[in-house]
Formats: sequence, C-alpha cells, structure tokens
Amino acid sequence: MTYCVAIKTGSGLIFASDSLTNAGIDHVSTYSKMHTFVQPGERMFVLLAAGNLATTQSVVKHMRDDCQQGKMPCLSSVQTMSEAVDYVGTISAEVQRTQLTRDTANTNFEATFILGGQIAGQAPEIYMIYPQGNHIHESSTHPFLQIGEAKYGKPILDRVIRNDTSLEQAARCALVSINSTIRSNLTVGPPVELLIYSANALDGGRHLVFEEDDPYYHALGDAWNEGLRQALNNLPPFDWEGQLQPLQVVAIGSSNQMQG
Repeated sequence: MTYCVAIKTGSGLIFASDSLTNAGIDHVSTYSKMHTFVQPGERMFVLLAAGNLATTQSVVKHMRDDCQQGKMPCLSSVQTMSEAVDYVGTISAEVQRTQLTRDTANTNFEATFILGGQIAGQAPEIYMIYPQGNHIHESSTHPFLQIGEAKYGKPILDRVIRNDTSLEQAARCALVSINSTIRSNLTVGPPVELLIYSANALDGGRHLVFEEDDPYYHALGDAWNEGLRQALNNLPPFDWEGQLQPLQVVAIGSSNQMQG
C-alpha cells in the first residue's frame, strides 16, 4: 500500500510520500514514489504515484523518454497544467491497457497519480489522476489531495490546512499525516520523502528524505503524540466530574431472611 499527499497553499506546494512497496509478505521493498521534472526558470512538475509498481514505473519512464526525445506532447511542451494532466492520464491508461493484454493472472494494473507544479506565468496547481485517466483538482475549501491509504492521515489535514497556512506549517502537517498513517497501517512505511516548493521559484524545491530513525522525524512524532495527550487532558469535563458523589446505601435483609 501507499500514502501520498499534496498540499496547495497561497505560498506554494507541499508533496510528501512514503516509500514502502508490498506485494506480499515475501516481497517488501522500498521505491521512491515521488518523481520530479524540472526546467529551471520555466516549469516544474512533481508526480506522486500509487498502485501497481510496474504501471507507475512504466508511466514515469515513458514521460522521461518523451522529454529526452522531444516528442509532442511532453512535459516540456505542454502549455498548461491541465494539458500536462491530460498527457499523464493518457499515458497511464495506455500502459494499463498494454499490460492487461499480456496478463494471464488477472493482475490489477491500476495506478493513481497526483501531478502538481507550475508553469511560468501561471499559478501552481495540483491534480489527482484516476486509473481511467480522468482527473480532479484541489479546491479553495479542500486544498489538498491524497492517494493510497488516505483515511488515517486525513483528519489532521482537514483541521489544519488552509490557503493561508505557511509552507513550513503545511510541510509539518504533511509529515504528521504520514506518521499517523504509518502508525496505523503496516503497509505504509519509511523512508518518507518531502518536497517544499515556493510559488514562482520554478526550481526543484527543497527535497528532504527521512529514515525511521531520523532525529527530526522522530522528534516530530513524539511532539505530536504528546500534544494529543495534552489536548485530551484539556478537554472539557463532564458536569459530574470532580463532584462528590452521594453515598449509596444498600439495604440488607434481616438475619432470618439471610438464614432462610
């Protein structure tokens, strides 16, 4: 399983992903699920991938080959983020169809992606691309997108992320979201990748990788756990808490009743 999240704020974009792949208890490994495509000063894209590993790797290779060979369209030639998303969705659907024609074991080749980034002169955007190739984008009231095992990390995002959230705060929120998912689901695991992109920078952003024993990542998880315990302790008490309860008198039958 996988967990990836992308966040859009007024200051830029945040991308975070785990790196664990699981094809059964005997086939556990780590692969990066975050892929960057950058033309400094012109455009930058980040692709987060979840689903069948063969599909996601084929899609990424196809995209890189198209750029290197100057094919049209490619991420170097698209004029808008919407065109870029359509391009990725088309490749994904084609790869899945090709793999299905060779399959004899009813394998699930579906993959889901998040594509985010910015083209010079345009605003940063993030999109989710479904296995069928169609897509949705973030909204002002829901400025983040998730793929993979999303349910455990969603509550913190719902409560914290707003358009005016700072990039650093959003980045910490993304890490806590992944940390919470890892604690609740063994199929999601480190290393955790984080990319912080400032709007209009048109560069590769600040890319960080956290192993499980990374001091900062460990301190962040401990601080979040302690904060949750303190918040629980500070919740309003029930009306009856702290009040002296009246003594309960239990009637006991006569000695004859007890003997008989």
